Amino acid sequence: MSRLTIGRLLAPALLRPLSKPTGAANAVPQWARLFSQSRATASSIFTSPPQQPAAQQDSNPMNRLATAVLGQVVQPTNPNAPLSEELGIEEEKQSKEPYHFHIYSHKHNTHVTLTKPNRDALISLSCGNLGFKKSARKNYDAAYQLGAYVIDKMHQKGLTKQIHKLEVVLRGFGPGREAVVKVLMGNEGKYLRPKIVRVSDATRLKFGGTRSKRKRRLG
Repeated sequence: MSRLTIGRLLAPALLRPLSKPTGAANAVPQWARLFSQSRATASSIFTSPPQQPAAQQDSNPMNRLATAVLGQVVQPTNPNAPLSEELGIEEEKQSKEPYHFHIYSHKHNTHVTLTKPNRDALISLSCGNLGFKKSARKNYDAAYQLGAYVIDKMHQKGLTKQIHKLEVVLRGFGPGREAVVKVLMGNEGKYLRPKIVRVSDATRLKFGGTRSKRKRRLG
């Protein structure tokens, strides 16, 4: 074989590494390169940190929860203190709404009702429940005995220890209004007075409505 023939055979093999690829199959589009770079960046961001050995991990679930939420373990200064105090979370008070002591007095009778914060009635009595009949129910003395009886019922049921906040709600301007208030201010109400946080007046005021009844004329 001549020297010229050997050169023809070796020429393509020597020039192939120096030539640029002309085929479209080997070319990588620009959007593919950008997508691969963004995917590599995202994977580096969301890669979970290396886990600690089993000997170094905390076995307390509360510490693991604090580590996940706060990023650090909260070491309690006082072991007997609640967790909410250690984390700086204010604990809600017993109840924002107090118990209610309703006094409804009109010219014929007096009603006293004790209700829970959700307005469920615990005690509901009137002068008629104490044995006063007809016109005797509207007297000052009947309302005074009613107030003392209701407070005594509260002591018997243990409600005075259960109640921490009490609101007195007055309604109407009958003689029993002042009588029941006098009971609360007297010796019978000495255990309830420190717990009264509010005194309100719920007397209904007429606004519009039907025509009033004709006033009675004497003489």
